[in-house]
Amino acid sequence: MNSLVKSFYVGEHERSVDEKLRVALPSKWRPENEEDAFLALPNPIGCITVYPPKMVARLEEKVSEVGLGDIQGQVVLAKLFSKADTFCCDTKGRVKIDERLMKHADIHGDAVLVGGGSIFNIWNPEKFKLYVQQESAEDVAVILKGLGL
Repeated sequence: MNSLVKSFYVGEHERSVDEKLRVALPSKWRPENEEDAFLALPNPIGCITVYPPKMVARLEEKVSEVGLGDIQGQVVLAKLFSKADTFCCDTKGRVKIDERLMKHADIHGDAVLVGGGSIFNIWNPEKFKLYVQQESAEDVAVILKGLGL
């Protein structure tokens, strides 16, 4: 499969959450190796942000740069990673989301997986609708211009 497809997360994908808190990833988003771990973090905007295996390695490098003498950095990392979780896909392409993360994002029964380029987010469908309604066309135009698009 094209490596761009595997490393770029786009689109909205509505999914059911089963009783074991598992969500099926779109086939294009699944890692080639089932043992590759994803990292899920509580996003302050109210969703779950998921770093795929490729980005986990890059994040690990950045985190290791925060020295013991950087008290503020250590506090932020402690708060962030104490609420994080790692997971792998099962043979059916499902991932099990930690109950604390599901509570953080207020996800019950259904979820929407939203591509974010190099990462993806898992949202409560209603919260996602409200979130995207906040942006005006002018705001989007400014952001696109800043990206050179």
